[in-house]
Amino acid sequence: MAEGRTVLVGGRASDTTADTPGAVAEIAIADGLIAQVGSAAGQVERRGGDTVIDVDGDIITAGLVNTHHHLYQWMTRGRATGCNLFDWLVTLYPVWAQLDVEDVLAAARVGLAELALSGCTTAADHHYLVPRGDDSVFDAIATAAAEVGIRLHLARGSMDLGESDGGLPPDHVVEDTESILVSTERVIDRWHDGEMVVVTVAPCSPFSVSETLMRESAALARRHGLKLHTHLAETREEEADCLARFGQRPLAVLEEWDWVASDVWYAHGVHFDDAEIARLAQAGAGVAHCPSSNARLAAGFCRTRDLRAAGVPVGLGVDGVASNEQGTLMTEMRQALWSARQGTQDPAALAAADALDMATVGGANCLGRPDVGRLVPGARADLVVWPGEDLADIPDPVEALVFGPDRRARLVFVGGQPVVQDGMLRGLDLAAARRDLAQRARRLWP
Repeated sequence: MAEGRTVLVGGRASDTTADTPGAVAEIAIADGLIAQVGSAAGQVERRGGDTVIDVDGDIITAGLVNTHHHLYQWMTRGRATGCNLFDWLVTLYPVWAQLDVEDVLAAARVGLAELALSGCTTAADHHYLVPRGDDSVFDAIATAAAEVGIRLHLARGSMDLGESDGGLPPDHVVEDTESILVSTERVIDRWHDGEMVVVTVAPCSPFSVSETLMRESAALARRHGLKLHTHLAETREEEADCLARFGQRPLAVLEEWDWVASDVWYAHGVHFDDAEIARLAQAGAGVAHCPSSNARLAAGFCRTRDLRAAGVPVGLGVDGVASNEQGTLMTEMRQALWSARQGTQDPAALAAADALDMATVGGANCLGRPDVGRLVPGARADLVVWPGEDLADIPDPVEALVFGPDRRARLVFVGGQPVVQDGMLRGLDLAAARRDLAQRARRLWP
């Protein structure tokens, strides 16, 4: 329709990237959707009633998609900085057990705001700690997402295997299986709308959940037509734990539990062998690559080149900021490049366009969202305008964005609505939210 369109003009594109989701020069938004895209000036028609925004040399991309996060961990940044995963968890479980719902709300506000300011329009939060059984923590996370204005994939995480039953987490931070399943149904009924909030069923990891919970969760999710998510193949310690307890590697264990399918994506996926990569591709299961967290915890490097070459959907994830203190996908795009090249000792292992693809289309594919992560007519109008004045000397805009200095978004639209404008968040007082978070976090300091 002619009325109410927003048209961005003057963006920067190059011949080598104009046909990718990464770079366009002009774009028209109408009714919350992308109406028209042009890779050069003048390709998008002007209509009477259009609101035209000149972005003069800035870089336009699809909104970034974060496939794995733990927002509550904004309460514990900078802790356990020299540990492997298991030691890190053992150190932090007692601290996380002290959190309450208001703490989780404060952390989610800051975490989602930081994501929005750094170009993320869709974020998957895997929340698996329910202090004292109060599952209103999930209401708090959804409330924070509504305040900030970005899409939330709310992963109702869970743990039911405490130390006394052979699991890693202490008994006082796990829930009983039946309570988890009842709560998951409640979260779905209250929050799932398939657009702004998508609920995911997400038991935590093989070393913190029972086989019963995994099987029952899979059945529950499939009754509702929802996706499944869990941590998998993150560390050698996890692999050794699965071999000791089940006599099989982690993916084989999940295969027996009916968790290798196109409605599943896994966090990390660092230690898959060739046969497992082929099986993932055959099944259509995805991987959330979290390169900064993997590096900080010395977990290893994800075989992103091999996974992508096999056809496995690969997205990027921030993971928790207790293992990645920045909490932005801008950081992860560059770190994904460095990890792939360092791990393979091949400078062609991953290109800037590949990193941006994982941060947009790849992430959307993991989440089962063909409507986001793309700058194509008919997709949701989730897009980012990045400041480009300091990148004008770099020939290719996508390489400029990924290789260049970290930056905040100038404009962020979600469903055609501005969430960030002139580099400022519209829906939340971030300074006040940061003060609240800091005050709460300090009470947990040793």
